Order: sequence, then structure tokens, then C-alpha cells
Amino acid sequence: MTIAFFGELMLRLSPPGRELLLQTPKLEVHVGGAEANVATGLACLGHPVRMVSAVSDNALGRAAVDELRRHGIDTSTIVRESGRLGLYFLTPGAGLRASEVVYDRAHSVFATRSADAWDWDKALNGATRLHLSGITPALGHNTATAAIAAAEAAAARGIPVSFDGNYRAKLWDAWDSDPKKVLTRLIGHADLLFGNHRDVSLLLGREFSGDGPDRRREAAEAAFQAFPKLEMIASTARHVVDADSHRIAARIDTRAGGHQTEEVVIAGIVDRIGAGDAFAAGVLHGLLRGGDPVDAADAGLALTALKHSLPGDASLFGQADIDAFLEGELDVRR
Repeated sequence: MTIAFFGELMLRLSPPGRELLLQTPKLEVHVGGAEANVATGLACLGHPVRMVSAVSDNALGRAAVDELRRHGIDTSTIVRESGRLGLYFLTPGAGLRASEVVYDRAHSVFATRSADAWDWDKALNGATRLHLSGITPALGHNTATAAIAAAEAAAARGIPVSFDGNYRAKLWDAWDSDPKKVLTRLIGHADLLFGNHRDVSLLLGREFSGDGPDRRREAAEAAFQAFPKLEMIASTARHVVDADSHRIAARIDTRAGGHQTEEVVIAGIVDRIGAGDAFAAGVLHGLLRGGDPVDAADAGLALTALKHSLPGDASLFGQADIDAFLEGELDVRR
């Protein structure tokens, strides 16, 4: 039941506490990357996962791979080559000041690797699902071509594909890109899409009326009509009060209908980065356990809510943590 993940491993550097970037000469380091975050979340829940990537053949690359390996992720399909590891800098938000990201991932080993260099037979050997995100094709021509090749290789082998929209305008705008064309090809191979009405609007070139659940359902129905392979769309609805307090609900749409959870209030936020990846891990976890869309939405909501309490990019929670959240257990567990 191995799930393969294709994407870039990178390092996140951020100032301590709520400081501005380089306000003092200190930076905290975490290993990140959208696909790696989902893989880590699933590995911590006991699922076998494999990371397909390329890192720098130096101490930074080794540290990134070691971080995945210690969570039980299969790293045998991560190649090490001469070059640089992608970085990004995060200035955490506080109060009414929003968080801010600065990317430093151009010309990384992963981004510059030829699309023909990937061994899809090895990468997908024994895999029962391939997970991709919109960040990988946003990095440039090489990675866009490689992501499409990965999806096509999975489809040719009868391996289902899940895709997280993860639209990053800063990355797409940095090169001569055509995000609509690339993302349409990728989602054409997916049976499960992580995205909301804005993602569907980008793909289909149209807006959706209404508000809240009605607008999301209208967008989902349009996506199902446009993409015959698509069977499920998972999304979150987030309302930001300030940097420390958000309200979040989870939603699952299938061709038969939609289910949306009640909102939960998340206060005292420690770190919101990677919350969407935690949601994806939770939904996949719910489905892998044989759950229905309601179970998947609940697991996704639990994991994304819990991630806000944890520094770093990835969810490190287990099933007991999900159960405690869903049961409303907030007292000390002894």
C-alpha cells in the first residue's frame, strides 16, 4: 500500500518567536516541502510512503533526507547530485501582521534536473497511489514536464493520482509559465483533488456565484464535468481573525454530493505553515482506513487543526491524537 510522493525537499529558515527576518542574527531551521509534508504526516500515522526527489550532495541534502528517514519514509528514490538545496524564509505573523514567505529555490538540484532523468519504473514500483502538488510544476519547465510525466506514468500503470492545487503565484510568475495549461493536464489524471472554488476558477476560466457551501458545490460540479477521472474534491474553508486565531471547516465533495464539517476555532496558533498538507494527509488517512467522505473530512479537519499547534512544516501526530481531537479531549492525557 505504498504511496509515492514526487516533489522538492527544502529547508525553511525563520527567525525565533515573532521576530522579523534577521531582526537578530538567528534563524531556526525545519525541513519542508509540500509533498514531503504530506508523506511525513502519513508516515506518522503508520502508512508506508516513498519520497521521489533530488537533493544536494552535501550536509544540507543529507540533513533533509535524514529527517524523512527518521519518520520511516522510504528515501531510496531520492537522488543526490551536485548543486544547491532549495530554501525558503518565513517571517511568522503576529496579531494583525500577516506571515510572509521569501523563496530562494531557483536553480536548485530538483528544479534544474532534466525531466528525462527520472526513473518512473523505480519510483512507482509497488506504489498504489501517486501524490503530486501544484508547487512542483510551478518551479519551471523541467519540473512541469517531469510532473506531467509522473502523472502519465502512473496512469499508464493504473495507479491513481491525488493532486493538491497549492497555487503559488510567486513561483509561476518567475518564468514564462502557463499554469492553466499545465495544471489542467495534471488534474486530468487525478481521481482526488485538494482544492477549492478558486482553484477550479483558475482551471476553467470562470467564476462561481453564491457564497460558502453553495459556491463550493457549484465549483465541484463544474470540475467533475470537466475532468472525467475526478471522483473527489477535498478542501478547507478558513476564516482568519488574526494571526493567532482562525476558524476552519473541512469539506469533501463527490459526484453524489457534498459534506462539510462544522467550523472549529483554532486559537493560540503556533505555526500555520503546512496545515493544508496536514489536511491532505488526514483525508488520505481516512480513505486508506476504509472510511467514507465523512470520515475523511473529520480526519482531515483533525490533522489540520492539530498542525497549528506544532512548530515546523509537517504533522507528526498519530491516530490517538486524532481520536482525542474528535472526542473533544483537551485535558492532560495520562
